[in-house]
Amino acid sequence: MNRRSSGSLMISEAIQGFINYKSAEGLTERTLESHERLLRKWLEHIGDQPIGRITSNDVVRYINWLRTEYVPRRYSGSTHPLSPKTLRNVWVALSSFYSWADRDLHIPNVMKSVPSPHIIRTPIEPFTQEEVQRMLKACTYARESKPWNRRSFVTRRPYANRDVAIIVTLMDTGLRAMELCRLLIGNVDLRTGRVEIKHGVIGGAKGGKGRTVYLGKVARGAVWRYLAEREDGKDPNAPVFLAQNGHSFNPNSLRHLIKSIASRAGVQNAYPHKFRHTFAITYLRAGGDIFTLQALLGHGSLEMVRHYSQIAEVDIAQAHHKASPADNWRL
Repeated sequence: MNRRSSGSLMISEAIQGFINYKSAEGLTERTLESHERLLRKWLEHIGDQPIGRITSNDVVRYINWLRTEYVPRRYSGSTHPLSPKTLRNVWVALSSFYSWADRDLHIPNVMKSVPSPHIIRTPIEPFTQEEVQRMLKACTYARESKPWNRRSFVTRRPYANRDVAIIVTLMDTGLRAMELCRLLIGNVDLRTGRVEIKHGVIGGAKGGKGRTVYLGKVARGAVWRYLAEREDGKDPNAPVFLAQNGHSFNPNSLRHLIKSIASRAGVQNAYPHKFRHTFAITYLRAGGDIFTLQALLGHGSLEMVRHYSQIAEVDIAQAHHKASPADNWRL
C-alpha cells in the first residue's frame, strides 16, 4: 500500500484539515471564518500545490504583494491599501496554520522566519463619565417632541431597561461584543454578580478558554429590572439580551444599537469595544491591579494590559512591588 507523504498534501486539503481541527478545538465561529477567508485568499494567489513546496520567501512575497500591489474589493468602493492590522491578521492566520501543520503533519514551520507586520497602535480614547451618563439618559428617553399646538414633552423608550442594562454590563465587565451577545441567563448569578463566560461557539470567549467576571450592584440591578419584564427572564438557556426581533444580538446589531444610542446622546466614535477599553482604564485608575485585570479581560499575555496601564498612568513595577509574595512574606 502506497502512502502519501505529508509534504505532498495539497494546500487546499491542508487548509480544510486545519479548519476542522480548529473547529473541534472550540474556536469562535467568527475566528474560524476569518482564518478560512484569509487562507483561501492566500491559496487563490499562490495556487493549489503540495504544501511541502512552500518556503518562507513565498510567504514574504505574498505579504509584500498585499502591502504594495493588491487592490481590495470593498462594498464601499474604497480602494485604500490594506491596513497594518489586516496585514497582521494575515500573518497570524498563516502562523496558526503552519504551527498546526508543523505539529500534526510534520511540515517545517516556514513562518518562523517571516517577520510580523509592524503595527503602530492608535491612541485609545475611553468614554468619559459624562458621555456614559448621556448615553444612559438617551437609552431611557426619546428625543424631545415639540408639537406646535402644545408644550414639548419626552417619552420613555420601550427598550429603555434593556439598553441601560447592555451599557452598564459592557461598562462593568469589559466583555467583548461576541461575549455579550452569547451570554445566557444561566451564566449570570444576580445575587453574587458572578458571570461565567464560556469559550468557543457557546460563549464567544477567545483563546479556547472561558473566564469569570463580575457585575457590581448597579449593573446587577439594571439586568434584574430588564429580565423581570421578560416572560423568559428565568429561563437559564435564554439569551440575556434580546434584539427587537426576539433573537439574540450579534456583534453587528449590537454595534448598530450602540451607534444609535450614542447618536441620540451626541457622543462621537462610539462602539461596543470602546466600553472594554473604558472598563480597563477606569479599573486601573480606581486602584485595580494589572494581573487581576488580565484575568478579567481574558488576555493571554500582559501586552495589552501594559498598554492600558500606560494610558492609566499606572506603574507596573509599583504594582508588582505592592503584590510581591517574596517581599510581603519577607523571605
